[in-house]
Amino acid sequence: MNRYWTLSDKPVGAWPDADTFVLREAPIPSPGPGQALTRTIYISLDPYQWGYKRRGAEAPGAPCHARTVSQVVESRIAGLAPGDVVFNTNGWSEYALMGEGVARPAYMIPRKLDPAQGRISLAVGVLGMLGLTAYAGMILLGDPKAGETAVVSAASGGVGQIAGQLARLRGARVVGIAGHADKCRYVTEDLGFDACVSHLSPTFAADLAAACPAGVDVYFENVGGAVFDAVLPLFNRGARMTICGLIAHYGDAPGVDARAALMARGAAIFAERGVSVRDLFVGDYVADHHDAFLAEVAPQVAAGRIRYREDLRQGLENVPAAFAEMLKGANFGKTLVQVSPDPTL
Repeated sequence: MNRYWTLSDKPVGAWPDADTFVLREAPIPSPGPGQALTRTIYISLDPYQWGYKRRGAEAPGAPCHARTVSQVVESRIAGLAPGDVVFNTNGWSEYALMGEGVARPAYMIPRKLDPAQGRISLAVGVLGMLGLTAYAGMILLGDPKAGETAVVSAASGGVGQIAGQLARLRGARVVGIAGHADKCRYVTEDLGFDACVSHLSPTFAADLAAACPAGVDVYFENVGGAVFDAVLPLFNRGARMTICGLIAHYGDAPGVDARAALMARGAAIFAERGVSVRDLFVGDYVADHHDAFLAEVAPQVAAGRIRYREDLRQGLENVPAAFAEMLKGANFGKTLVQVSPDPTL
């Protein structure tokens, strides 16, 4: 039997709770022509998945969506054999099919992985969509230059830690925003940011201003809310802001347009200082930039110039709790759940 988590039939609330998800069982499926059966190894948990669930983008009764690293059990796909490791979208499920007729987001293209190129979990992290998100938002949209100041919110998280290091490698002065002191220390001591301030501090806005004496030229936004309000007065003329996420608003009431509210709060300063604001959707960059991203980032990871931390949990039964903690910032690094043995370790 195959175990998987799906949304319950109860209304989805502002944030997940004990009644949001249900663990179900069904027979393990058999692959048809052009399909393969895969066993999930790692499930990636990311903030955007809550938006999927709140707006009803998942089919009723279907496994909750997620990017995964899996191992092929049975294959009817040419070039894919039992034992091969793949990036795919099995979701919150122990087993799933991939290939012809299997629904998935168009830009999340399954592919065979080469374990010799690095830990296979990196395919849903720094060398996967997560890394491409950071690359697109910081390098392609933010375009940090030597001597400029780049600020990254949620700096110890999966995307933020990569975005900040990419800016540092371009010669920018990088300031992170994180939560507890241990996260701030990690951002400066391990990732090499020039400074990191805590949004939990009662003097957060003043702390951030002190850490950015020359203002802010590039801002990588993951949070919104009070964090954005603290950054706003610091923008320099011609600054660039990338909106990757607004996690502080993911629990807002249905119909509330958090981005519109943010743009309204910033309108006067944006206009006065010529600040450009760009939205980031990673799917727009897969076709044209994925190879360039890997060519630039993979060697930096291999050489240790880009460091990357995973928050690895164990067991399918713990997926909902890990997901809820991640949304509230209780994770430390990129959140993954391992649901079966990694054959490469």
